[in-house]
Amino acid sequence: MSDLHRNATVVDLHNDLILLVDHFDRRGKPGHFAEFWLPQLRAGGVKVQVLPICLEDQFQSEGGLRRTLLLAERIHRLAEEHPADVQICLTGADVDAAVAAGRIAFVLALEGAHGLGQDPELIRTMGRVGVRVVSLAHLGRTFLADGSGLDDSSRGGLTPQGIEVLDEMERLGIVFDVSHLGVAGVDDVLARASRPLLATHSGCRAVADVHRNLSDQQVKAISDLGGVIGVAAAIPPFIDPARPTAARVVDHIEHLASVGSIDAVGLGPDFVDDYFDEVFGGWQTPGLGLTPDWEVAEIRRPADLPKLTDEMVSRGFSDEDVRKVLGGNAMRVLRTVMGVPGRPAE
Repeated sequence: MSDLHRNATVVDLHNDLILLVDHFDRRGKPGHFAEFWLPQLRAGGVKVQVLPICLEDQFQSEGGLRRTLLLAERIHRLAEEHPADVQICLTGADVDAAVAAGRIAFVLALEGAHGLGQDPELIRTMGRVGVRVVSLAHLGRTFLADGSGLDDSSRGGLTPQGIEVLDEMERLGIVFDVSHLGVAGVDDVLARASRPLLATHSGCRAVADVHRNLSDQQVKAISDLGGVIGVAAAIPPFIDPARPTAARVVDHIEHLASVGSIDAVGLGPDFVDDYFDEVFGGWQTPGLGLTPDWEVAEIRRPADLPKLTDEMVSRGFSDEDVRKVLGGNAMRVLRTVMGVPGRPAE
């Protein structure tokens, strides 16, 4: 690991590790985080970890709220079990303090707000348990919005409840995440949002034309709003199914910078290979609209992240721009929005 990478504030905007922690918990192996993920995060130089709560299909209706709260509680217990290594953070100041103390800052997130059901007021409950980043849909439909997996059959935008949740998130200081929203939903958010937001784990359609990636128009709008797009470096079809290399990840970074701004680029690798391998014996893509016939990503685990720094340096990125991509830009959004009350409810 280079000194540049080691000394940067590396922010991973999306890692579903809590699903694998829960999987091993239920099989009598509660030490999985300490044995696997903590060394991986340290080896990758990760100092801020956004931890999304993603619900498997069987929990996305009646069991959504219960499953969401159970996984949120498990994240809190991780922090209690490893107080010298990790810390739950509610504000940008909390994140800065955790990083300064040598701890990994955990930021709770929802990937698809299934637990809210049709009750927008529950976003306030999520805020009370520490959630600070939220997307409204995953691959399919919720009461709030359509996910990008429905773009071929439906282009529904935000529902009235979804608009209410967006407005309340801006009021409370919860960061909005447009990754996984369908085309119309992204457009709705960008037309209404007044604060910087995130696309925690996405890519560029101009580089890899898949429904989960963003168009140049969307990239420009997110950049103009002061937002940040985390490149999904660990997901081959979002990067390049034939060549999911560190070099192709940096191709996405360069394109985002050219269309929007270098200030709009971050990292949201989405490290899910180990989860799919352990739970399903390989990639499973129900509703994703993709055929899992791609090559293995070069950026497969957190320990691989320094390869991106090396690739950016080899292409002539300045140290300042490398630090921005690794986490400086994401930190700006977290400091500006996370836990900072915004506009009053209309």
